[in-house]
Amino acid sequence: QVQLVESGGGLVQAGGSLRLSCAASGRTFSTSTMGWFRQAPGKEREFVAAITWSSGNTYYTSSVKGRFTISRDNAKNTVYLQMNSLKPEDTAVYYCAADPQGSYNRLYDYNYWGQGTQVTVSS
Repeated sequence: QVQLVESGGGLVQAGGSLRLSCAASGRTFSTSTMGWFRQAPGKEREFVAAITWSSGNTYYTSSVKGRFTISRDNAKNTVYLQMNSLKPEDTAVYYCAADPQGSYNRLYDYNYWGQGTQVTVSS
């Protein structure tokens, strides 16, 4: 059974940093893509970033480019999201997702999801 477990969320002041981790177990995703999504209160879940396991190609939504960095550790089967220069509008529950059957930025194309980790940025 595939499990994705996120960690690293918390409360931080605007301008601060956090690093989220997503540990995958149950299978390897060496030929697939891992993504991060987020959902703010009252809003739909949205794409944040994605990375391909094999090539390490990365993709970001425009609002986080230059501030967030997605990376992976193949040996640990773990994906990270380094978030710098955080803003109050980054406040959301952040979800890790794996193995999209279509586009890397489409919510419903992903087969596996973590339980989410809360990120709160105070002004």
